[in-house]
Amino acid sequence: MFKQTFFAAAAAFGLTATLANAENPMVGGAPMFANKTIVENAVNSADHETLVAAVKAAGLADVLNSEGPFTVFAPTDAAFGMLKDGTVEALLKPEHKEQLANILKCHVVGTEAMSMAIKGMIDDDGGMHPVPTLGSCTLQATYEGDKIMLEDERGRTINVTIADVDQSNGVIHVVDRVILPPQS
Repeated sequence: MFKQTFFAAAAAFGLTATLANAENPMVGGAPMFANKTIVENAVNSADHETLVAAVKAAGLADVLNSEGPFTVFAPTDAAFGMLKDGTVEALLKPEHKEQLANILKCHVVGTEAMSMAIKGMIDDDGGMHPVPTLGSCTLQATYEGDKIMLEDERGRTINVTIADVDQSNGVIHVVDRVILPPQS
C-alpha cells in the first residue's frame, strides 16, 4: 500500500511540476523553472553563457539569487557579440569589475514586471514609459503588437525576443542587445 501511495504521489508531483513549467518558455534550449532563481535558470541557458560569466565577474550572482523581486532584461551571447571586439574580454577583467557591474545593473529593475504590466504602463503614459534600472539608467519602453522595445540612454533600440520567463525571484525578458549606460 505504501509503495502504491508513494508512486502515485510521485507521479502526481511530476505531473504538477511539468504543468507548472508548461507556461514558461524554453530559453537557450533549456527549460526555465518558475521555482528557481534568475541565476539558477540562467546558468542552464546555452544562449546566456556570457551573461552568466559577466554576472559572476561583477559579483552580482548573490544579488540575483536573493529574494528580489527583479525584472532582468537578459542579453544573449549574440547580443554581447555585437559589442566592439575585445569589449567583453576587457570588461571581464577584475580591474573593470565596477564598470561591468554598472552595465549589468542597467539590465535590472527592482520589481517584477511581466509584459502585460509593462504594456499597461506604456498605455497609461501615452505610448512610452520610463523604466528606471538599478544601474541608474532610464530605459524608454514602447511596444508594437506583442513586441516590447526598450531604448537605452544612447538612443539604441533593444528588442525583447522572449518575454515573461517566470522566476522564483522575478522575471526574465530575453533581449537582443546589451543595454549601455550613457556615455560619460
